[in-house]
Amino acid sequence: MSQTAVVVGATGVVGRALVDRLSRHPNIDQIRTLTRRPAPHPSAKVDNRVIDFDHLSQYGELMRGDLLFSCLGTTKKQAGSIQAQRKVDVTYQWRIAELAAEQGVGHYLLVSASGADAHSRSPYLKMKGELEQRVQSLPFNRISLFQPSLLLGQRSDFRPGETLAALVMPLLCRLPGLRRYRPILGDQVAAKMVAVSQSPGHPIETFRLDALFDIEEHR
Repeated sequence: MSQTAVVVGATGVVGRALVDRLSRHPNIDQIRTLTRRPAPHPSAKVDNRVIDFDHLSQYGELMRGDLLFSCLGTTKKQAGSIQAQRKVDVTYQWRIAELAAEQGVGHYLLVSASGADAHSRSPYLKMKGELEQRVQSLPFNRISLFQPSLLLGQRSDFRPGETLAALVMPLLCRLPGLRRYRPILGDQVAAKMVAVSQSPGHPIETFRLDALFDIEEHR
């Protein structure tokens, strides 16, 4: 089975690990990465395309494939404001999902967040929840939503708050009731996404933290 995978957000902590894993998978023939800046990869399977996310409608054909992995995301600090963060985490993501559906992508896989809820008081969790709700209205054959907690791994940008949390959270999460908030490696999320993409599943699935740690059922 030869498949084309499209990866948006290929330079993030999950996206980089995902491209590496897809490039080694025998079922994946081509990987198209859509990035704001050049993101070369040593595998001949990877075709990197630099696009303008403010004009996504110009790139509809680049969304065409069997699988679309959406790993795009930013922080309020990086974006400069909640409104600017929302533009990346909701507006861009939603338009990409629409275009992918229009291009006949069968399976859409989204990195969301633990606690995503369209009615949350947290602007971040509200954004993630709104996007989850909206994409479920699109005519994909299958939608897989992944809800990791704090992501660990090498980033292209330094985030002091996350660095501190990465040191403290594993210790705190040993306490009763906090285990479900334990951090997870970006590569573990990527491994689960690839495994799910190559296995049968339900039309709409949500993989929460414990399911992300357990990939055996999909190997």
